[in-house]
Amino acid sequence: MVALVTEQGDRVAQAAESVGICTNQLYRWKQEQEATRDSLLTADEKAELLSLRKENKRLRIEQGILKKASVFFAKEMQ
Repeated sequence: MVALVTEQGDRVAQAAESVGICTNQLYRWKQEQEATRDSLLTADEKAELLSLRKENKRLRIEQGILKKASVFFAKEMQ
């Protein structure tokens, strides 16, 4: 369940709703998993993970902008 949020990038509320559980419960599970995982990582790995997450977020935003732009220009071409 937590993988829907952490690996696939779904929003917590959407993932919780899709399987019929409380949003707060999913947040707790996510926090527990992150605490366990973070304790196993070195400082360098944590820094790299944070950097990759920031880059992933930026790329998702850029992708959304490009999708909207392509829709806009497709409409303009017609």
